Amino acid sequence: MESQKKFPKTFSFEFFPPSTPEGQEKLRATTRQLAQLKPKFFSVTFGAGGSTRERTLDTVLDIRLQGYSAAPHISCIASTTASVREMLHRYKDNGIRHLVALRGDLPSGLAATGEFRYANELVAFIRKEFGSHFHIEVAAYPEYHPQARSAQDDLLNFKRKIEAGADSAITQYFYNGDSYYHFVDECEAMGLDIPIVPGIMPIGKFSQLARFSDACGAEIPRWIRKKLEGYGDDTASIRSFGLDVVTALCDELLTNGAPGLHFYTLNQAGLTTTIWQRLGL
Repeated sequence: MESQKKFPKTFSFEFFPPSTPEGQEKLRATTRQLAQLKPKFFSVTFGAGGSTRERTLDTVLDIRLQGYSAAPHISCIASTTASVREMLHRYKDNGIRHLVALRGDLPSGLAATGEFRYANELVAFIRKEFGSHFHIEVAAYPEYHPQARSAQDDLLNFKRKIEAGADSAITQYFYNGDSYYHFVDECEAMGLDIPIVPGIMPIGKFSQLARFSDACGAEIPRWIRKKLEGYGDDTASIRSFGLDVVTALCDELLTNGAPGLHFYTLNQAGLTTTIWQRLGL
């Protein structure tokens, strides 16, 4: 973890693009609330196969209109070189200099991956076409990507993204700090010297968390899962326990030298703000 301690701490919040006018209004209120915490940027996700690309751009531009920094996610799976190039030009033309570059998910029912197969190919393409215009974030998986053949394979995939020109990384969420420390140590051993910011998922609803975790390969430690199951429909107890667990994790990560935190907000301000206040940030 030593190399991570030298990087300045970066705090950021992630949104998904709303699909209704009511959702847009709600997100504006959430943005205003979270902006008071002075994050470095807000990131905005991109649907499977680019299915939300217009809404992603609109949401990013809306955040920028409110006076805040925003970084769109861009995924390359099921995309052509031409469509990715066009999207990047639109971002550049709108003054955006920060991207989260991902492989992304194939839309259901689609078998072909398109012209890009892996995120490192997307990073290399952005660097070749746009030089150093964009600050590029990539994804990291402390508990390993669910489709990786082995832990070593996953580390080598991550290394390829860094060597292709990524500037920094944001991890998938996790609840076991040791998985993050171990991952960072392995990256250091391979000579990878970029900030790797932990992704943080506040716990609000157990059923939702279990569904997300099953899909993305993030482990809910048995003791946490058992506690959450034991609360049944008692939302207040789930939130209270979740706040204790996640605040303690964030505190431990920052104490041990993590270069910031990236909150998966699910477009809500409440839990993230409470954790932030408890941490004394």
